[in-house]
Amino acid sequence: MTSVDSYFVRLDDRRFRPTRLTGGAWTTSEQHISPMIGLITHAVERFCADRGPDRLEISRISVDILGVLTLDEFSVDVEVTRPGRTIELLEAVVVSGERPAVRARIWRSITQDTAGITGGEDETLPAPETVEPIDLTGVWPGGYIESLAARPVGAVKPGRATVWIATRAVPVPGEPVSDFARLMGLVDTANGLSVRESPDSWLYPNLDLTIHLFRRPSGGWLGLDTTVVFGAAGHGVTSSHLHDTTGHFGYAQQSLTIRRRTA
Repeated sequence: MTSVDSYFVRLDDRRFRPTRLTGGAWTTSEQHISPMIGLITHAVERFCADRGPDRLEISRISVDILGVLTLDEFSVDVEVTRPGRTIELLEAVVVSGERPAVRARIWRSITQDTAGITGGEDETLPAPETVEPIDLTGVWPGGYIESLAARPVGAVKPGRATVWIATRAVPVPGEPVSDFARLMGLVDTANGLSVRESPDSWLYPNLDLTIHLFRRPSGGWLGLDTTVVFGAAGHGVTSSHLHDTTGHFGYAQQSLTIRRRTA
């Protein structure tokens, strides 16, 4: 697999260069945040692996987007902000153009056997191979959108959709990347899958993304059961129930800032 099939190229232990496949949907000369979240997850997993095995698993990823991510080189640094043997909090900071552009906080908590009391999950979605594909590039531009396969489950309505998505690209070529990191790198797509208003007339980018997990997902397909709500004062929320091909595994929310497109 060559760099054209990846979202990023590693330059050293900390620094990366984005490829054209990170091109954003709102502005193609800027990065879409979704691949970056996959890269952050990958960096966190490498950081944890370097410290040796433990019984902790990621249960929350909270990302704040602090500024524009250009298509220039950037660095990712991970550190422990709250150590512990049963829970710990990590922080990953992306620096681009000599300023923090993304700040992510990741909770890891101890795994235990609670199989006997599981319950409350959504019903499993119809498998992606049982539904027909759609072309997202008719609504959204950019290299990231081009890299996706999308298969809706049922009708796509304004502000409401259930869609399977997958990608042909990896976060970084030439190194092992978990299914988990690849799936986390797709979650931010939710806001563009259930379009409430045309992006030709309105802008509604998200300021953040928070993912809560009750089990570790696997496979290559992410199911996003998504609702988008616009308020009356320029704010909105995109909420998604997250699925892999074996079932429901978590939730995601995005805060939106809404304004009319002027040019």
